[in-house]
Amino acid sequence: MEEIISNKVNQSGLLQIDLEELRPKGERLFFDIAPHLFMGQVLREKEFRNFIKEHHWAQYAGKHVAIGCSVDAIIPTWAFMLLSIQLSSFAKTIVFGDLQDLEKVIFNQLIDQLNPSDFEGARVVVKGCSKESIPTDAYVQLSHKLEPIVKSLFFGEPCSTVPLFKRK
Repeated sequence: MEEIISNKVNQSGLLQIDLEELRPKGERLFFDIAPHLFMGQVLREKEFRNFIKEHHWAQYAGKHVAIGCSVDAIIPTWAFMLLSIQLSSFAKTIVFGDLQDLEKVIFNQLIDQLNPSDFEGARVVVKGCSKESIPTDAYVQLSHKLEPIVKSLFFGEPCSTVPLFKRK
């Protein structure tokens, strides 16, 4: 008699969320204001405004951009605001900070867009392994969003999970 092999993971009724699969596409860039500082320390308004006028902003079309400064300098807030205004017609995402800050914001926007009713009363596994780096903050924000609505929440792979939460 031949034994039938069945996929018990598929039969378990678990919903899996893979943040890597949901990761928004698009190039991530860091716009460093440091090259535009006089002597690497001071932002001169006139020269900076000239740069703003002459720079080819269309190259940022559809990209995710973090704006910041890689050197220790005092940069007036309006300079970052001006950069944001110039990028806003082109960039998909704009944040102040580094590439890690950018990735956090991208994932937070993604998690905010998830429809809670899709997970209401469900048994959910948040996939843990990924090839791309996923910010830990994304997992924290996702668990915060799901905890009030799911029946149970796990981390890992459906065949080997770590229980996080179970509604009583």
